[in-house]
Amino acid sequence: METRAVAWLAARRHLIDPAEAASDRVLFARKALIETAFLVGLRARLDPEPLDDDYTALLDQVEDITARPSYRELIARDEAALLLYAGTYAALRLCGREDPEFRRVITQAAAGGYAAAFERIPYRQLDLLHTLELCGIPHTLPAMDDVLPFTLLCNGPNVIKLTDRDIYAITHTIFYVTDFGLREPRWPRDFDPGTAVELLEALLVLTLDQENADLVGELLCCLLCLGVRHSEEARRAWQFLTAVQEADGRVNGPPGVVHPGLADGDDTYRHWATGYHTTIVAALAALLDRSPKVVRGPRPSAPKTRPAVEQPLRRAVTWLAGTSLRHDPATCLPAAAAVAYAAAALGEPELARPLLLDFSARLADADVAVWQGHGMEVVGEFASGLRAHGITCSSLDMFLKSTAAAVELMETVPPQAAHNVQRLVGLGLISPRRAAALMDAGAGAPHAAPGTAAADLPEAWKNYRLGHIAALVRDSALAGRAQHRITRDAVAFLLAQQSSCGAFGRPACDDPDVRERTMLSWTQSAVTALAAVHTACGTVLTAPQ
Repeated sequence: METRAVAWLAARRHLIDPAEAASDRVLFARKALIETAFLVGLRARLDPEPLDDDYTALLDQVEDITARPSYRELIARDEAALLLYAGTYAALRLCGREDPEFRRVITQAAAGGYAAAFERIPYRQLDLLHTLELCGIPHTLPAMDDVLPFTLLCNGPNVIKLTDRDIYAITHTIFYVTDFGLREPRWPRDFDPGTAVELLEALLVLTLDQENADLVGELLCCLLCLGVRHSEEARRAWQFLTAVQEADGRVNGPPGVVHPGLADGDDTYRHWATGYHTTIVAALAALLDRSPKVVRGPRPSAPKTRPAVEQPLRRAVTWLAGTSLRHDPATCLPAAAAVAYAAAALGEPELARPLLLDFSARLADADVAVWQGHGMEVVGEFASGLRAHGITCSSLDMFLKSTAAAVELMETVPPQAAHNVQRLVGLGLISPRRAAALMDAGAGAPHAAPGTAAADLPEAWKNYRLGHIAALVRDSALAGRAQHRITRDAVAFLLAQQSSCGAFGRPACDDPDVRERTMLSWTQSAVTALAAVHTACGTVLTAPQ
């Protein structure tokens, strides 16, 4: 991977020359120049062997560009952009090509009272500190260890809320404080390194699902910088990067990496601009993986935590049951099913009994269309709740018997319907043997596409789609991932949306009827999700971290 990626970059090295770029592409070329230079500098640090021809060609190009007064003298004229230039000097220095005059200009800018002094967010401050370190330029700035506690990485971010920009802030923080895997960082006193690994792996799940090769590559590099090689997510990341690398070595970047107007119809330029950074990242990952100098160690374990959902769930069930009583049972049947399910999960079936008694009476003569309209998942859960309390509902009983009779006549059922068939088994309407025969016969049928995916979580959070987030939490808990970082963070977000009355969601509107209908829907989804988490985690609960 590294050899092919570097060969592709070397063959297009003229595109990193700002002097050859169109006026609207100069800044982009400068960025590509420093990133290419940094890769070469890291190659010299991480591998004691001499540079091969392609790395040497890239280094020669960097040296030729930075030797021009039109490039290096911009440092004195635009001190705020110091890092765009200092990184190229650092690469030359690391490769044994010291340039005293280049160093002098950078040193003057760093000591000039602005380039190293203006306000930067923490990970950008780490970038400055790391670059000055590689340049060997003295300064009076705070140490990395003093800046690290203020970074996003060290402040328990919720993974479902992180934007791509946030993820880049996290990855670059790790690059700088580990010196790209050449040292172990001094973490803040209350920070557990296992938490950092857990966060990286959770973000890999999201970015792999999004097929974002750039972020997948950076996150994989971070695991390697922390010495982690034995990781299921890292294995999947390597598999993905290997699959998406093109025959000539290029790795395509995510959509939006280059503004459409920048390419201006130039397909050759677009092909390079949309792939050069991700190709560098892939090469760096392979370089870190093979370097004998990069730290290695056992994968640290994150603290074991379980979402504390019991009390919030009980309050939500109480609100949902009481509020549903005021509404049409034909419309609120899913809410009643959720109440029955959650009350059983809590081991407190009496929480559901008043609602089940009321709805069973009001639906005794309901038309079959009422039951058909909600589907077997809702109807089956409602029926199970009634059975648990010894409550009958004549119209429901007739519907379930006719449904079971229709299923008995089938030759096969598709896998996605297996759960509903099992509900009929649980209600004693179909024998287990007959159900097994029906499902075995349908084993080759295609599965339905999953309704929720982890990759959708950030967008769901951004658009306040609580029902979607709750569905993912439920599905994750049922799949045995209730304690996964992504699930825990999604639960933490849901719990923060619960009001003092027990309902979930902030409708941000003033109409009382609209508010109640919206909160009914959200609370119903949240109750089902939290009940699944409570069941999966058992009753020994601790506060989420």
